[in-house]
Amino acid sequence: MKPQLRPRVPQFSSGPCAKRPGWTLAALENACLSRSHRAKPARAKLAEVIDRSKAVLGMPEDWRLGIVPASDTGAVEIALWSLLGARGVDLLAWESFGKAWVTDATKQLKLDDSRVIAAEYGELPDLATVDFSRDVVLTWNGTTSGVRVPNGDWIPLDREGLVIADATSAAFAMDLPWDKLDVATWSWQKVLGGEAAHGMLALSPRAVERLERYTPPWPMPKLFRLTKGGALNEGIFRGETINTPSMLCVEDALDGLRWAEGIGGLAALIARAEASLEAVSGWVGESDWATFLARAPETRSCTSICLSLAGPAAAELDPAVRAALPKEIAALLADEGVAYDIGSHRDAPPGLRLWGGATVETSDLEMLLPWLDWAFAEARGRQASAA
Repeated sequence: MKPQLRPRVPQFSSGPCAKRPGWTLAALENACLSRSHRAKPARAKLAEVIDRSKAVLGMPEDWRLGIVPASDTGAVEIALWSLLGARGVDLLAWESFGKAWVTDATKQLKLDDSRVIAAEYGELPDLATVDFSRDVVLTWNGTTSGVRVPNGDWIPLDREGLVIADATSAAFAMDLPWDKLDVATWSWQKVLGGEAAHGMLALSPRAVERLERYTPPWPMPKLFRLTKGGALNEGIFRGETINTPSMLCVEDALDGLRWAEGIGGLAALIARAEASLEAVSGWVGESDWATFLARAPETRSCTSICLSLAGPAAAELDPAVRAALPKEIAALLADEGVAYDIGSHRDAPPGLRLWGGATVETSDLEMLLPWLDWAFAEARGRQASAA
């Protein structure tokens, strides 16, 4: 039967993600509009985003953090174009974004000494094979596979190369080990529910040293330039952005950060995301049709929670029917207004993807779960009738 309770907030998209609880347009009333982003009040707000982000994340004081264009993609590509090529690189890929960074390194930068360490969707590569005398590029949390690295224990402190982590679905929801990283990137549109098109680029002292000592052999677009005259452009890391930011988005980012501080900071944000994973895990444990795409429990993401139709009730279906069901389930739930944008990423295996980041109320996810069962039964029945 169709469930009676509905999620109060049906936004479960993996980006842009749900706004923080209680958000309204009134949160943007103090935005610094119709002013140059270089004006003193606007520059102060940009610097505040940087300072509050570092504080909430517990980032070391000697790290630099800057706001860059083009969301997390821009932040990652600025790092790759600026830092790679000084030594060999190991590229870890187990989902679509990791594969994109492989393409950047091997097809665009055409690095001679690159090694791809890959795994299929649902798995992690063999982390024991990573060579830390080389640079290392990875996605800390695979947004399109729901597979995350469980910790940083496999990364040595005395590494020779840099560790560059795309952390866009991990920052503010997972405990990033700053002493094991040299670059981390993310966007505003993920865990704190901000708006798209703005990225964050965090650099360790070792990464800054590389920037100041190494000049890549390829042309560097203006938007990617982090140095001036061989020295780091410190202005970028004080809020003097490379291009013009949206001050509406800046105000929204500040609202999310203040909310994070108000509920207890990083520990509270992590707890909220882990509660989402726990709720879905309990339901999957009793489901006869849904399983996690991430096979090992310790690698299952608490933000981009990816599900496969692989339980007994799904396995008995014709493979073509089973592959078509996720889109029909997502469409049914969108039509009912109980869940929007929960289909798997276009490059991922057919399935469902539920965002469980810190802005999502666990109670809303819990109310969604019976609807998933209803939609599966409804979609399966329709397929049987059509046959």
